[in-house]
Amino acid sequence: MNGNAYASLSASYDALMRDGNYPARAAFLAARLRESPIPVRTVLDLGCGTGTIAWLMSHRGFRVIAADGSEEMLTEAVRKGEGVSGDVPPPLFICQSMPRLKLAAPVDGVVSTLDALNYLTSARDLRETFRRVCRYLRPGGRFLFDLNTPHKFRLMDRRTYLDETDESFCVWRTFFSEKKQVCVWQVDLFRLRPDGAWERSCEEHRERAWSLEQIRTFLQEAGFSHVQITGDLSKSPPKENETRWNVLAEKERS
Repeated sequence: MNGNAYASLSASYDALMRDGNYPARAAFLAARLRESPIPVRTVLDLGCGTGTIAWLMSHRGFRVIAADGSEEMLTEAVRKGEGVSGDVPPPLFICQSMPRLKLAAPVDGVVSTLDALNYLTSARDLRETFRRVCRYLRPGGRFLFDLNTPHKFRLMDRRTYLDETDESFCVWRTFFSEKKQVCVWQVDLFRLRPDGAWERSCEEHRERAWSLEQIRTFLQEAGFSHVQITGDLSKSPPKENETRWNVLAEKERS
């Protein structure tokens, strides 16, 4: 993810993302990884954010490396280890942007969730990310990720969304450019300070709408095969009005 985009939002992100359906998402990923042609022990969580999926995958017995470009989000991810049983191996959190991914050793599987890859708004960055994932994935390993769909971005154009907790109030204004295929979120975040006053911060987020054809082409160029695109948390083909795609790609076996 874009590190600067979450400088202020990181501390409130989990409270504002209560609809992330994390347990079901982690269970779906774990099941699909265990169907891989190769045994899956080590997993990379790419664009891990505050680390919820990374920790859930660790609880499911995987050794997890979790990468994100935001130091603030990774700080929140590490804090989630406080109080976790010593029987659960903590993820290894590393601060890296997706197109500059570097690992010391290959992994058996790679996951990326909640539209992290939509944050790559240039074809060059998405292609390079796919190439690097393929480079560090063992032959026969699976790459599982999800994307917000063009249909979802069109639905969100010129809309305002409100999220509220006891300690934060967030206003999201969204604008989608059909020409650039980019959705812009203008975020106003108000957080309650210890002295009772409210502190305001502003951020801008950008996500790119990618087509099914682009995703298939870029994955195949990077060295993946058996590309399968389904509805969210499903093994069935996506519906016409799908708002989130799940993508499965396997690295060619040598």
